[in-house]
Amino acid sequence: MSVFTTVSREDLTPFLKRYSLGQLVEIKGIAAGVTNTNYFVTTTHGKYVLTLFETLRADELPYYVNLMVHLGQHGIAIAAPIANLNGDYVDELNGKPTLLVPCLPGAVTDSPNAVQCAQVGEMLAQMHLAAATYSGQMANPRGPQWWSATAHEMYPFMNEADAALLHAEVQLQSQHKFDQFQMNLPTGVIHADLFRDNALMNGDQVGGFIDFYYACNDILLYDLAITLNDWCVLENGDIDAERARAMLAGYQSVRPLTADEVADWPIMLRAAALRFWVSRLLDFYKPAAGEMTFAKDPGHFLRVIEHHQRRTDFWL
Repeated sequence: MSVFTTVSREDLTPFLKRYSLGQLVEIKGIAAGVTNTNYFVTTTHGKYVLTLFETLRADELPYYVNLMVHLGQHGIAIAAPIANLNGDYVDELNGKPTLLVPCLPGAVTDSPNAVQCAQVGEMLAQMHLAAATYSGQMANPRGPQWWSATAHEMYPFMNEADAALLHAEVQLQSQHKFDQFQMNLPTGVIHADLFRDNALMNGDQVGGFIDFYYACNDILLYDLAITLNDWCVLENGDIDAERARAMLAGYQSVRPLTADEVADWPIMLRAAALRFWVSRLLDFYKPAAGEMTFAKDPGHFLRVIEHHQRRTDFWL
């Protein structure tokens, strides 16, 4: 865990009295997460996940929490927040805002197959449709302005060739102006971080999407590109064509892409890779104070971009 707030049985027992979840049986820390602390909590009524927010304040959480409630009400496979006896979804424990959600079936998969990719694509499209009636608004905090400014900070740390490629990609994307105000592409609520570790697979079915704390309003196609770039990628940065076609077919079985989306798909794949290349460079060269840095390869998404530059077939 990158930031850890210790929660003991003595802390949790009175906290649970504010919920209708039975008596505490077990609490166990989850060794995952970058900015939040998570515990598995087992009670006499079932198993839950307790999240303590280390950076977000309680007044910053309603967009995300209400979105999860909304999606759960519309049948999307997510862990919908549990309200306490006062009807509040966000509570407090050990000085941190907290959220309790039920444990979902399934586990993270490191090696997804084509069937799983198709199911993730379908559920992502269903999520996009269900969120169309969500009234919350949140601009993407890591959109084009962010990656352009952050890339500028990264150039001094990089070798000349990689810095030149990063600069060229930023310039390319600025010409296309991919942001939430681009009117010819459908927009709405996106997950914005639907990597393999943010979905639980119950066999070949989606057990649930998790970690909505990068969710925002942006281009729907961008969300699909982010997802495909992780779920369908090989170790060398190339994209597995079978998995890519399966994910796109699954998505389009629910929400067919428009002609504009098809035309913009190649450059959007590069935009999605650029965003995460920049964020990994930032985490690698300028880790946030007080957080443990997970040494993810900052060059991985550089290789993904290079793969997209070479392609002429984009699986559509």
